[in-house]
Amino acid sequence: MISTNDFRNGVTIELDGVLYQVIEFQHVKPGKGSAFVRTKLKNLQTGGVVDRTFNAGERVPLARVERREMQYLYESGNEYTFMDTETYEQFSLNRDEVGDAVKFLKENLTCYVVLHNGTPIGVELPNSVDLKVVETEPGFKGDTATGGTKPAKLETGAVVKVPLFIEVGDLITVDTRTGQYVGRA
Repeated sequence: MISTNDFRNGVTIELDGVLYQVIEFQHVKPGKGSAFVRTKLKNLQTGGVVDRTFNAGERVPLARVERREMQYLYESGNEYTFMDTETYEQFSLNRDEVGDAVKFLKENLTCYVVLHNGTPIGVELPNSVDLKVVETEPGFKGDTATGGTKPAKLETGAVVKVPLFIEVGDLITVDTRTGQYVGRA
């Protein structure tokens, strides 16, 4: 059991037999009445997001999840295959289970697969990944005076805003939590 006062982003809880991950939480103390916790919860089976309010200090069941280090191997249709780096066992996850992480998955990337009772339910990427720019508009001399940005398509298909001096073929670092450009790799 975990108190709603201890909620943090990424905590996995179990409500009515369904696993939810806390995406956002906010402790609210109104002038009148008792405090409460307003949350956004992601259903790990369906991928849907629900808003739920709990009384402050309410206790909810904490889901027992295991994070196992795995290597991303390949994509085949709607399936993404990962290999456990210790046992060499392979797991396949569908696009919904992988979620937004699919935008930054590159072959041979080491990440964590989240398991509940031995069944994979999600993927956690490293905080940043290095990806190659495959498509972007050329920058022109003098463009950097304003500190502008332009869209760049990466080798995984993700599109991020980059500074004007970035060119096709550059290796850049991207924050996987926000999807923002961090710097050159």
